[in-house]
Amino acid sequence: MTNTLILAVLVMAIIIAVRYLAVSGAFAWATARRGVIAGPADPKKRRVQISNEIRWSLISAVIYAIPAGLALESWRSLGWTQLMTSIDTPLQAAWFPLSILVYLFLHDTWFYWTHRWMHQPWLFKAAHAVHHASRPPTAWAAMSFHPWEAISGAVLIPALMFLIPIHVGALAVVMLIATIMGVTNHMGWEMFPKAWVDGWFGRHMISASHHEAHHRHYNCNYGLYFRFWDKVCGTDRGLANWSRQA
Repeated sequence: MTNTLILAVLVMAIIIAVRYLAVSGAFAWATARRGVIAGPADPKKRRVQISNEIRWSLISAVIYAIPAGLALESWRSLGWTQLMTSIDTPLQAAWFPLSILVYLFLHDTWFYWTHRWMHQPWLFKAAHAVHHASRPPTAWAAMSFHPWEAISGAVLIPALMFLIPIHVGALAVVMLIATIMGVTNHMGWEMFPKAWVDGWFGRHMISASHHEAHHRHYNCNYGLYFRFWDKVCGTDRGLANWSRQA
């Protein structure tokens, strides 16, 4: 299994890196097309910051690939995971959308508490400061993590694959949402319509307007997808009123 495991990790590293470069690159291009300057105003500082964001993100891609490759090979060779490739019953069909919500909620819960933990002064200095070195962040900052923080972010979804059944298609949706929200929350402008952000969607879901406040104030808005835990724990500081799409 050793050789196939190494191959699985290598394949996952390539997939994660290409996905990051493609999605971050697409939204960085869209940001430039809008005339928005994401990152420092000084062009030289902006180039250095983006270069650092890409470097840290590619290191993170390799780290994320290790548990992902392990889960993939465990499914392929040993059948140890709960990953499904077919839908054979009405119950499985009903579980398909529900499993997406369950995975997103558990991922959001894990992210909220580990992210808040990362803001403890000693751990912030040791690891999370790498992410916050992007001031302000750009679309390239989505995976710009210190390796210790990357490890904390890499383990949950592969672990859930061993515990909670999910169809490969539903898992693909989860990963697509995770990738897009990770990128768009850092790109320096709000892609959702103002009516959405000011309505039900914005009151419950996280977008750039919510996450930007975290990068400005540091001690609030720790969530990834939902505002649930921030509201329950009193860490929700609302929306940043900047670059809001009309």
